[in-house]
Amino acid sequence: MVLESKLTEQQLFDQLVSSLVHSAWVYLGTMKNPMNDKLEKDLEQASIQIDMLDMIYKRMTGNLSQDEEKFFSENIHALKINYVEQKNNPNEKSGINSNKNQKEKKS
Repeated sequence: MVLESKLTEQQLFDQLVSSLVHSAWVYLGTMKNPMNDKLEKDLEQASIQIDMLDMIYKRMTGNLSQDEEKFFSENIHALKINYVEQKNNPNEKSGINSNKNQKEKKS
């Protein structure tokens, strides 16, 4: 049974991918968990989210628009770099806001 949706397939696809990207950043501890407004880190779950994004990206090869291709490749690259940094330095704060946090600590 197909549910009625006012969203196009493109919008649904964009939401799916954006949701996975957002979840990966939350699991990396770089964004607050919207459920409790806290920074939490779960590298195992982050890895799963990144792997799912990578799998979708590979499976969609040849079927993505230029914008989708760019969105996938840039986000997967940033997530993988951040994951490796956090895996290698588990006690350091890392992520998209790390430079900002370091500047604020110096002030």
